[in-house]
Amino acid sequence: MDISSLVQRNNTKIVFIILDGVGGLPVNGKTELEAANKPNLDALSRISACGLHIPVAHGITPGSGPGHFGVFGYDPIKYEIGRGVLEALGVGIELKKTDVALRCNYATIKNGIIIDRRAGRIPTEKNVELTERLSNQIKEIDGVKIILKPGKEHRFCLVLRFPENITEKEAVVTDTDPQKEGKPPAEPVPLNEESRKVAEVAKKFIEKAEEFLKNEERANYVLLRGFSALPHIPTFEEKYGLKACSIAVYPMYRGITRLLGMETIPVEGDIKEEVELLKKVYKDYDFLFVHIKKVDSFGEDGNFEGKVKKIEEFDSFLPEIISLNPDTLVITGDHSTPSLLKAHSWHPVPLLINSPYVFGGLVNAFTERECLKGELGIIPATAIMPLVLANTLRLKKFGA
Repeated sequence: MDISSLVQRNNTKIVFIILDGVGGLPVNGKTELEAANKPNLDALSRISACGLHIPVAHGITPGSGPGHFGVFGYDPIKYEIGRGVLEALGVGIELKKTDVALRCNYATIKNGIIIDRRAGRIPTEKNVELTERLSNQIKEIDGVKIILKPGKEHRFCLVLRFPENITEKEAVVTDTDPQKEGKPPAEPVPLNEESRKVAEVAKKFIEKAEEFLKNEERANYVLLRGFSALPHIPTFEEKYGLKACSIAVYPMYRGITRLLGMETIPVEGDIKEEVELLKKVYKDYDFLFVHIKKVDSFGEDGNFEGKVKKIEEFDSFLPEIISLNPDTLVITGDHSTPSLLKAHSWHPVPLLINSPYVFGGLVNAFTERECLKGELGIIPATAIMPLVLANTLRLKKFGA
């Protein structure tokens, strides 16, 4: 249901926190959330509406883009946005209709086999240096302008700027990242006749980059992902009547929110710096989104204890967030990233909505198994925003 006709404006405040990849699976009987010492989060869950959400559909493992679009109330199947577009927007590239954007990794390759897809998570400073040198080396391929910009650690963004407009169909090319070490990189394959030109330029870029990087110890190869062109999507304010801002360290998540028309406020550091910025800009917005990345990073690395500690670190800052006294406070994840799997998974994601208008008193802790007992049950991610708006009295009655 399109709820935009029911939206009404008021002076309420919404704080919406994503603990990226927060859901897990038991290791020695406990998930990361169950193993964590998080008294503040558990206490909040006891007076909140809790449940679990399905990011895309049952059994479907979401990427970060679909995971975020779902919780923001955009059907991730209808609005399938390429990661390249999100990454480019996130690092501040102003995309044009002539552009194809890609999200890239520096990687380590030996004898034609990928031995590290993330080049040991090279320092961001090394990334900046390499990307600047690579940018100076490769400026144009077959009349297509090459735009490169560094991201965090091993990630960087590539934009292929063509002399003419590019449709979404023309950008449909397969990733070169096989998603696992021990395999050779894949070739960029066009998925239709229209995308052949994009695939050819991408292949030449890889060849030139490999030659340039061949003497690097770790970052000696590039993997290309998320070929995409700029789509059309309604903004957050058009959809919900909310003046929104986004506080996120990693470029991709800034990109997601910029695409939705949120004001993206760059921040360096981690949870402490993000919370300080939240407090600083709190009075200026109706909807304040805070993205906590490293919970997911530890899950992807299979680091159970690291993920536990990051959850505990967030818990230590939660009282500062609560002290802002938002009308509605939401804490959830965009997907689950169990350390056991070292990857995103299809499992439902814990969800907490705190407002004066919930039952509460049904769960004892913010964990996967406890949230299952909550009043929300298991819901689609796209149901979250209507519930959030209702809890901030921003939805009018439907019908007579």
